[in-house]
Amino acid sequence: MVQATLPASLRQLRAIGWCEGTSYLLLLGVAMPLKYLADWPLGVTWVGTAHGALWILYLLAIARCWIQFKWKFRDAFWGGVASVLPFGPFVYDSWIIRREVASSR
Repeated sequence: MVQATLPASLRQLRAIGWCEGTSYLLLLGVAMPLKYLADWPLGVTWVGTAHGALWILYLLAIARCWIQFKWKFRDAFWGGVASVLPFGPFVYDSWIIRREVASSR
């Protein structure tokens, strides 16, 4: 579908974004409640570490696309904002797809 026609760096950004967004939701929705309600802080340690690594990779992938495709600063900026909001990477991903489909017409 659309994924196959995207350049490799955009496919990578999308994949990392989905992983980062999912890890953030797991951190907020599973690990944090387990820490405070079940007195099990180890979940935050593991999920938080994975999420932190994915967050850095996500920002690097945004920077790579910004440079490679000569995005405007605001396009990369909104990717950074999306990275700190629950469900933000998924919204940013849909924006990327809409934009790429529109530009390929």
